[in-house]
Amino acid sequence: MSEKILVPVLGESITEATVSKWLKNEGEAVEADEPIVELETDKVNLEVPSPISGVLSQINSKDGSVVQVGALLGSVSDNGAGSNEDIKIKKVVSTTEENNVINLEAQKQKDEPVIFDEKKEDATIEKPLVLTNEIKEENISENKKISQTLSPAVRKIVTENKIDIKSVKGTGKDGRIIKGDLINLMGVNPSPSERKIKYGQEERIKMTRLRQTIAKRLKQAQENAALLTTFNEVDMTNVMEMRKDNQEDFQDRYGIKLGFMSFFVKACVVALKNFPTVNAEIEGEEIVYKNYYNISFAVGTEKGLVVPVLKNADELSFADIEKNIKEISEKARDGKLTIEDLQGGTFTISNGGVYGSMLSTPILNLPQSGVLGMHNIVDRAIVVDGEIKIRPIMYLALSYDHRIIDGKESVSFLKMIKENLEDPRRLFLDI
Repeated sequence: MSEKILVPVLGESITEATVSKWLKNEGEAVEADEPIVELETDKVNLEVPSPISGVLSQINSKDGSVVQVGALLGSVSDNGAGSNEDIKIKKVVSTTEENNVINLEAQKQKDEPVIFDEKKEDATIEKPLVLTNEIKEENISENKKISQTLSPAVRKIVTENKIDIKSVKGTGKDGRIIKGDLINLMGVNPSPSERKIKYGQEERIKMTRLRQTIAKRLKQAQENAALLTTFNEVDMTNVMEMRKDNQEDFQDRYGIKLGFMSFFVKACVVALKNFPTVNAEIEGEEIVYKNYYNISFAVGTEKGLVVPVLKNADELSFADIEKNIKEISEKARDGKLTIEDLQGGTFTISNGGVYGSMLSTPILNLPQSGVLGMHNIVDRAIVVDGEIKIRPIMYLALSYDHRIIDGKESVSFLKMIKENLEDPRRLFLDI
């Protein structure tokens, strides 16, 4: 007896997928419900399980093939014999939740931890370009020992230019490093980068479906929405003091740290209630006002940016917000999000500050009409009550669709967020 392996229903608006890779080869034994092939869609990666226990008798769609929902992927035989009869393709409806599981990173066996190893990665998988000029930790202690014998002038050059002293051959007395040795070293042409040595002058890698979808949606946002960004700054002193004063008690009671995101989510919800247009979207010739508050938040992963959704944020406590954000973020990085986790957002928060961004103009996550950009907190000189003081300042950016949100609304919305963060007690009064 032979059972067909078909492309399952992939989710809302998804009609096709790419065969990322087969997890089993023809002739290999498989167990019922064991992942047998991995599909890549515009939104998610998912594993298709074997319908029965037996042998993978036939592979009809090779790696890299584009397949439609209901298309034939292959077949499994309980005795290993393949079917020679013509097979008709039928559409099937997925009955298991695992067909909606995102697999952002290639998994090994279930009981084995996933370890990132660049050497073992498939060359066809998109990898970020990373430039590094760091000195290995193992050299630091050795450098410190050697630096004790250096003259002040030589030590200054080493420090300013971040030179690995172990690579310098000293020509001074007893092999000591002198200034001329460093000058000669800096005059030597640098060697080619590791990536150039490994991959050649250029690399050409096909974009993943997720990256293609990100590119398409961002371009759509630019072309279809009337994008405009307004800025403000917020003094984070009171938020930081409240976190510091209550962190220990908060963590003891709820088992999780009190972060900044819960404050920003709460502040956004209050502002969205007061300015409902920012929580609305355009649908044809109508404006759809959302009376629920699902906050999307951007999460960077190895495969690209995903934007999971914190559902019904207005009904969550500070602790609930922190727990849910932590849980959803971990699911995103582990490749365990579902399609449902990515749908239904009404407003987005993007935190470029975790990467050191000072200021940016975030782009809309269509069909939403607003996105808030958070940035890094930096001590700056500001005037407080006629005196110059040093305060922790964060720049905020609100990008919005000017087709339905006027300048007055956008500025007032961002100002309300600023006021609630500078006096976080307001968040508990809902004003």
